[in-house]
Amino acid sequence: MNKHEFAVCVDNHGYEVSLEMRKLYEIVVDADAEKHGQIRVIDESGEDYLYPATAFNRINLPDSVIERVFLAHA
Repeated sequence: MNKHEFAVCVDNHGYEVSLEMRKLYEIVVDADAEKHGQIRVIDESGEDYLYPATAFNRINLPDSVIERVFLAHA
């Protein structure tokens, strides 16, 4: 089982420079942020930042797809 989590941006209003609509983002698990309705993702800067959780839809990807995503960025 792969421990990487991903989400798709569905609302980048106010974050147009940092987030692209319909783009896949890797989630950095942050339980405290989630308690406050936020999600931590690696954004366009390559760093992880907090955003409103409502800006994303979490998705489940098969391990084979996750592997290919990481190979594509290698």
